[in-house]
Amino acid sequence: MSPIQILVWSELSPSARQRILRRTETDIDSLLPLAHEIIAEVRAGGDEAILELNRRFDAPKMSLQELQAEPADFQQARSEISADLLAALELAQENIRRFHEKQLPEPLWFCEIQPGILAGEKITAIDRVGLYVPRGKGSFPSVMLMLAIPALVAGVERIVVTTPPSPAGKIDAATLVAAEICGLTEIYAVGGIQAMAALAYGTETIPRVAKVVGPGSGYVAAAKRALHGILDVGAPAGPSEAIILCDERADPFLAALDLLVEAEHGPDSAAFLVTHDRSLAEAVVAELPAQIEKLPHWRRDYVESVFATFGGILLTDDLDGSIELVNEFAPEHLLVLTEEPFSVLQRLKHAGEILIGPRTPIPFANYCLGLNAILPTGGFARSYSSVSVWDFLKRSGVGYVNEAGFAHLAAATTVLADYEGFPAHAEAIRARIQHWKQHDRG
Repeated sequence: MSPIQILVWSELSPSARQRILRRTETDIDSLLPLAHEIIAEVRAGGDEAILELNRRFDAPKMSLQELQAEPADFQQARSEISADLLAALELAQENIRRFHEKQLPEPLWFCEIQPGILAGEKITAIDRVGLYVPRGKGSFPSVMLMLAIPALVAGVERIVVTTPPSPAGKIDAATLVAAEICGLTEIYAVGGIQAMAALAYGTETIPRVAKVVGPGSGYVAAAKRALHGILDVGAPAGPSEAIILCDERADPFLAALDLLVEAEHGPDSAAFLVTHDRSLAEAVVAELPAQIEKLPHWRRDYVESVFATFGGILLTDDLDGSIELVNEFAPEHLLVLTEEPFSVLQRLKHAGEILIGPRTPIPFANYCLGLNAILPTGGFARSYSSVSVWDFLKRSGVGYVNEAGFAHLAAATTVLADYEGFPAHAEAIRARIQHWKQHDRG
């Protein structure tokens, strides 16, 4: 394989820096014309368009009857997975549920703003949500858990799942079992752009939803961009990415292992180690070939592709510079391998998740730690958060004003309404006062 890149950040041109910071977001832009084309096909053709697209991209001989999972499919799936895998899914489900139950807010709250003035919020679940569980480069029952559990904890009434079919037209067995563990049964074998379109517009079989949540390939990310304004597409969650932040005390063997975690997701992933210590960087470079060689050839190909494009080692001037670069990159996954990680933690602003220390590797958070592993990518961690119960909830402001409170607010409200040129606003207050005075006389 080609040598792993060690790039000195201070020596890179502005365009080279921008390319790294944007990673595969540039590639997503190029997929937008295809996204618009396929969305139009699904909107016009419904189920038949979905079937034709499934046959074109995923399952050449798929039938319309295979589009939705049936009870027999769940039973068959149980028989196909091992007892160890079932136990692992159940353990992950328990930990993920415990974490997300802690996120639940009070369903209704008020505070007294002034005497006689109450303001608060009523929290309700979105009534119909779509979950997207990817499959293209593997099968991901863990993603099913990460999406289904917060939606169920939030109280969503109808949860619709889409996931790409296998070449034989089947839904992944472990993904079906994960759904069943959570209590979900409405699952459709459709992926990619066509799945997003079906959830946005509905078909004869697949219902339209108010929001879709879930990660996916560049094609899915492009579809979400194209459907923005038609469908709430949630936090941007595209190809995987990670930064391993190291100082001179990090173990290069462990750092090399951790650098490969996100790199093996696919050729469109991004995986960087950021450090100010050249000796560590060189030690990691020396360690990587042996670790890469242990991977099966198809994962090895992914890793080599990543390190040739959006991967490698970024060398900074000092730890302060490393922290600044991490905050500018705003990674999906961030693992901190420094001598004083909790001190560094206080200075980290933008990351989908922050994992601390050599005993908290990214795979723990991806599966069983309890944190949600569906995270913003492409730098969107600057303004988006990991998937949580809040992705499936909405807030309604609630206010109540009594007689004393009305008297307190009336004058200021009419002054502001008059200033902004809204006479009906002001009259709604003044006329009330006159109406109640006349009523009291009567």
